[in-house]
Amino acid sequence: MSNADAVDLGHRFPTQDEVACAARAVTALADARARNGVLAIHREDGETVRLAPAIADLVIDLLDSVASGHTVKLVPTGAMLTSQQAADILNVSRPHLSKLLKSGKIPFVSVGTHRRVRHADLMAYMDRRDAARHAALDDLARLGQEFDAS
Repeated sequence: MSNADAVDLGHRFPTQDEVACAARAVTALADARARNGVLAIHREDGETVRLAPAIADLVIDLLDSVASGHTVKLVPTGAMLTSQQAADILNVSRPHLSKLLKSGKIPFVSVGTHRRVRHADLMAYMDRRDAARHAALDDLARLGQEFDAS
């Protein structure tokens, strides 16, 4: 997979059959792991493919997300995303993302007339946004407690 390509598994939720299949696969893979975390997969031709613990964790986490009914999108960490891909990850409209880019809240690179956003920059923005939301909620909870105490 190249840095320019993000794997888009669609905007649809997994079907019931896909959820059930993923749930069975999670259980089977988790049971098949060795004590050291290595996952050995035996092919029909008799060859054994061993997945390192970190890769096995990734596969199991991916299947677990599908088994939970979540839409899954794989993006390489060094990827440069189109504005539509970045908007989809943030779950906002492309015009809203454009405002975030123009205001400097998310860095971007111009490629001709198009803008590209580094995946790492998008994740950093999401972390900042989420931290600000949590701080605001904490302040509201504190103010509510103070109001109740008075």
